[in-house]
Amino acid sequence: MGHLITLATSLNQWALDFQGNYERIIQSIAIAKERGATLRVGPELEIPGYGCYDHFLEGDTILHSWEVLAKILASDDTMGIICDIGMPVVHKNVIYNCRVIVHDRQILLIRPKMWLANDGNYREMRYFTPWMKYQQWEDHFLPRIIQTVTKQVKVPFGDCIISTVDTCIGVELCEELFTPASPHILMGLDGVEIFTNSSGSHHELRKLYTRVELVKEATLKLGGVYLYANQKGCDGDRLYYDGCAMIAMNGHIVAQGSQFSLDDVEVVTATIDIEDVRSHRTSRSRGLQAARSQAFHRIEVPFALSSGKFGDTDGAMALGIQAKLAGARFHTPEEEIALGPACWLWDYLRRSRTQGYFVPLSGGIDSCATAVIVYSMCRLVAEAARKGDKQVILDARRMVGEPEDSVYTPLDPHEFCNKIFHTCYMGTENSSAETRKRAKDLSAAIGCYHTDLNMDTLVTSVRDLFAFVTGMRPQFRAHGGSGAENLALQNIQARLRMLLAYLFAQLLPWVRGRQGALLVLGSANVDESLRGYFTKYDCSAADINPIGGISKTDLKKFIAYARDAFELPILNDFLTAVPTAELEPISETYVQADEADMGMTYDELSVFGRFRKVEKCGPYGMFTKLVHEWGSFLSPVQIAEKVKHFFFEYARNRHKMTTLTPAYHAESYSPDDNRFDLRPFLYPSRFPWQFKKIDEVAAILPDRSNSAADKTKTD
Repeated sequence: MGHLITLATSLNQWALDFQGNYERIIQSIAIAKERGATLRVGPELEIPGYGCYDHFLEGDTILHSWEVLAKILASDDTMGIICDIGMPVVHKNVIYNCRVIVHDRQILLIRPKMWLANDGNYREMRYFTPWMKYQQWEDHFLPRIIQTVTKQVKVPFGDCIISTVDTCIGVELCEELFTPASPHILMGLDGVEIFTNSSGSHHELRKLYTRVELVKEATLKLGGVYLYANQKGCDGDRLYYDGCAMIAMNGHIVAQGSQFSLDDVEVVTATIDIEDVRSHRTSRSRGLQAARSQAFHRIEVPFALSSGKFGDTDGAMALGIQAKLAGARFHTPEEEIALGPACWLWDYLRRSRTQGYFVPLSGGIDSCATAVIVYSMCRLVAEAARKGDKQVILDARRMVGEPEDSVYTPLDPHEFCNKIFHTCYMGTENSSAETRKRAKDLSAAIGCYHTDLNMDTLVTSVRDLFAFVTGMRPQFRAHGGSGAENLALQNIQARLRMLLAYLFAQLLPWVRGRQGALLVLGSANVDESLRGYFTKYDCSAADINPIGGISKTDLKKFIAYARDAFELPILNDFLTAVPTAELEPISETYVQADEADMGMTYDELSVFGRFRKVEKCGPYGMFTKLVHEWGSFLSPVQIAEKVKHFFFEYARNRHKMTTLTPAYHAESYSPDDNRFDLRPFLYPSRFPWQFKKIDEVAAILPDRSNSAADKTKTD
């Protein structure tokens, strides 16, 4: 057998954008043919887009998917190449998530997904039913629109494999790779040499390593070629699908696509020799297991993926041993933050057809991080424009209001940032000169359009109105007021900033002689959301939030990275500043600080968040784990107080999650109430049973902390 060229794709599909999705599929097939590939694999549900959610239950979604497939089959695009295409299919009145394998205007197989993703952000069993008849198949009668094109009445539907003249192909879908008994195991034992995996896997910080290791492991013991295709981009909600299509062989990554880019269509190709797979499978133990394996139904196709032992191959594509040993490429978490949310913001901006973003800059590190991510987006746009990306250039021209015949090209990120990004410092008498200066200096460094205002007259007017109506004038705690008065006066400032943000976002384009409006970005991080340390309907209430799924700890590391990578020395001032809301009067003896207000540090919040969500701990379970982790520097009683304080604040503020701004999902312990973290929002916040048990156990546990040891030495 000769060498063959295989191909996996990353497509920036958009839910229900059937025309755009069709065009991107056709473009990927055309590129595959140009490169000499004979097998093309696309992402999961690529025809309607993965993120249709409840629209999958609509007959229109199924109908339009068939219409798109009919259009693909009616053309010459699938001639001379096997294409693995994703769409929903109704079989015997049951909706399945399927791969449709086509070749030369014929449907070879419809392969339904057997193991559905149904946790975290995924709810596939809400729309689809898994195929439960393993290694079995049935006849599927095609709709007339397809029969007219293919002249087929029925095709195989089920758990089958494709047998070509020179090799055997098996299909695996996304979640099936992550299950303990993945389908590729039995398929590989039955002689399948090439596995395809079409995925809709979203980005999460530090997640790619797991995905890569699973792909490598799938072929390390078993042997084989694994083609992994993935969705990329924002297809309509909080998730960013991070592409990174890859091809693995015998436990090595031999080709890998980019994880983050503005390209709508990206293809990854590799020239491989199936004889390498066969030589890898010569072990006796593998042979014994294969000899007793059950046979899959084989669908034969008179087509060879290879061109013969000495057929022509592109020398540049014949990767050889060097590529096999190069290993997979991974971004650091700081680079992931710089790139993932930036690509998500670009997709959201161009697909919403708005004119830019607006951010209230406070002079603190959170709004700073949001601004720097927008600047990172502008850098990616400029980079793509310099490479001649026509779609990026067209989108940029429309955003900035250029006419259709314009030759404007966004080559300078600072210049483009000034056109589409607007910031405003909204000061009060409680604001400091330092935060005002930091906001001004940052806006100048990245080039955005910046405004500065004092809103004391608005705050005073609201305060005076309340005093006029009630006869009572609330005071800050620093001036003798109660806790309720102090909190209410802080909230007035926070909520007025939200009103001003939307006013400026709506009218700043008009001020600058342009049409349209801006989207307001939020700047609440995942830890503050978890703790509820923000005002409901303040500046956390925005259109979208690029940092809402990122921890304060990671944001600080990102700012340190961006300071050097983006040449922004002003960011050092943000790193050294004490986080503060600046909502209370500053005095010689008191300056408001976030961690003091919260009663816990941001690092502690990250730990609490991971134990609560990832480790699935309640109050008592978290306490028992932290006794082991923190026992060397805190006593059991101190740990108990911290755990109880966290759960009390989390529980009484959980209602804020129900109105939280849609945020980029980046963290496994996100408290997003919409889909990811489903919890009550009315809790027994004092947890009497749980806290009593914690106190009882804490009282009898020995204190092994350093402070106890030091006290013993002193005594």
